[in-house]
Amino acid sequence: MSKQQDFYSHLAQELQGIRDAGLYKGERIIATPQGAHIRTVAPDGTTRDVLNLCANNYLGLSSHPDVVAAAHEALRTHGYGLSSVRFICGTQDLHKTLEARLSRFLGTEDTILYAAAFDANGGLFEPLLGEQDAVISDELNHASIIDGIRLCKAKRYRYKHNDMADLERCLQQAASDGARFTLVFTDGVFSMDGTIARLDTMRALCDTYGALLGIDECHASGFVGATGRGTHEYRGVFGKIDIITGTLGKALGGASGGFTSARREVVELLRQRSRPYLFSNTVAPSIVGASIAVLDLLEGSTALRDKLADNTAWFRGAIRAAGFDIKDGEHPIVPIMVHDAVAAQKLAARLLELGIYVVGFFFPVVPKGQARIRVQISAVHERADLEQAVAAFTQAGRELGLLKAEGGRA
Repeated sequence: MSKQQDFYSHLAQELQGIRDAGLYKGERIIATPQGAHIRTVAPDGTTRDVLNLCANNYLGLSSHPDVVAAAHEALRTHGYGLSSVRFICGTQDLHKTLEARLSRFLGTEDTILYAAAFDANGGLFEPLLGEQDAVISDELNHASIIDGIRLCKAKRYRYKHNDMADLERCLQQAASDGARFTLVFTDGVFSMDGTIARLDTMRALCDTYGALLGIDECHASGFVGATGRGTHEYRGVFGKIDIITGTLGKALGGASGGFTSARREVVELLRQRSRPYLFSNTVAPSIVGASIAVLDLLEGSTALRDKLADNTAWFRGAIRAAGFDIKDGEHPIVPIMVHDAVAAQKLAARLLELGIYVVGFFFPVVPKGQARIRVQISAVHERADLEQAVAAFTQAGRELGLLKAEGGRA
């Protein structure tokens, strides 16, 4: 057998091992726009209409008529794409308008757009921090933050999840080790748990030790906080965060694209040295135009944000009353804990049969023994949708032995 064939045999064994462990992640196909109700397509071509509870479409804007209309208009006036990076011939007036609007919305001086939020984090740390510096990261930070930190030469420290005493230990250690500059970076909202970072305490600690504070707002921008500005608004430190990264691909329209928003000097240096920005095509005009329309909607009314909060509170209370173990919080990410990976997949499969589209999450996406169904509530859901979901969860939970016949944990 050739070395090349050995390689492909090795990959086949790795894939089989993933399947055997119950960790294989399949894809489901949908044949409709994103919304509360979607149509799925099975491998044999059969279709099923289901209630969607696993999208990042928090405000229901992925198919909002005003957003779609704005995308069409930008497509008409500014074309399909630029076929270029920003510094060559990839910058349109729309891009500068969106960057200014995001800066105003987030309370920063300037913003730089990226093709993806993963790129915003991937291109952040290396241009800003060197061997003399330190970066301190929450142990449950998103993969894009972890990968971005790996690309820079700064000394790395990691603190226990949302543990402020352990964060202070890291700050003390970085100072003791002689760090020139220290950046603390955290998810504003943690995607698997819905935990909201304690930014008020973090800001105070960073000020005490002379450190910068950065946050990833992918699961917060548009709906967390009284007017949806994000975690920093929710924690009372709006305008006091040094660096904010985020996405246009979740609450802010749901397409794609990311951003970094910060002091003007930070953004200017990223424009000069951030590799994903320098070497990736610019964000498509239709996405940019639609994102501007999203900000118009959010700055004009908190109605969608308020409905999302009401939906979330109702569902959290109802699913817990049904007997399921969920993580505490008030975010529309609702982790329904199953713990076993195979059980999580069986529950997701049975719920699909009952007309509920959810996905099981398990290692390596979450730690071993922490498998779950991650439900994500949206402003586009109606109360009848949520009642249907709780009823289906209860039925499936009892059938699979996850709940007692009369409610409560099995």
